Amino acid sequence: MKTVMITGCSSGYGLETARHFLAQGWNVVATMRAPREDLLPRSEHLRVVALDVTDPKSIDAALGSSGRIDVLVNNAGIGVVGAFEATPMSYIRKVFDTNTFGVMAMTQAVVPLFREQNAGVLVNVTSSVTLAPMPLAAAYTASKMAIEGFTGSLAHELAAFNIRVKLVEPGYAPTTRFGANTELDISDLIPPAYQPFAQPIFEGFAKPALTTKESDVAEAVWAAANDLSDRLRFPAGPDAVALAMAG
Repeated sequence: MKTVMITGCSSGYGLETARHFLAQGWNVVATMRAPREDLLPRSEHLRVVALDVTDPKSIDAALGSSGRIDVLVNNAGIGVVGAFEATPMSYIRKVFDTNTFGVMAMTQAVVPLFREQNAGVLVNVTSSVTLAPMPLAAAYTASKMAIEGFTGSLAHELAAFNIRVKLVEPGYAPTTRFGANTELDISDLIPPAYQPFAQPIFEGFAKPALTTKESDVAEAVWAAANDLSDRLRFPAGPDAVALAMAG
């Protein structure tokens, strides 16, 4: 029976992905910064583990207690929406610490294990903002675009060790906690000069033509984890698929 470790399982894509792999009969190591046992169905195949991807000691402890891992899903992330001019650099660094350097740190920690096993799959979850430029998302996009380039390059160098590397690119999911998963008040990130520009964009967010469900992302992660080809990108959700096809 295979084991998957998924980061950021307290809500949204990570939580649904953990449910999906459990339903498929896998062992699941569901990691959260603040572990909660009540979010997922009780199962002998489930372990909920504390993990902060920005803390090297936390990474070492989580991997050290988890045994063999066949798939790592780097899903943990934080969001930021607003005018770049008004976004504090201190918060932009925090976004990169989780979305970019956290993914890299988890990857660097797990690759030696995969290499010793001569097997493993790394799935990095980015965003459809990497498929087409989106307004009011410059810092967030930068953090995710970095992982797109990182993952594409990494796929080449790890293939020699029978390690597969994949990208999952979710679309816009209004039902996730993306907007709440930030320490900043969005009203502070839209200065008066930007309000005429931002208002129709936020109105569009409220009435999107196509959206992504958490289950779309879970299914895409499952497909990526089990894909034996050299396919790199897996857009997730109707809107992301449409953007990928248009690109």
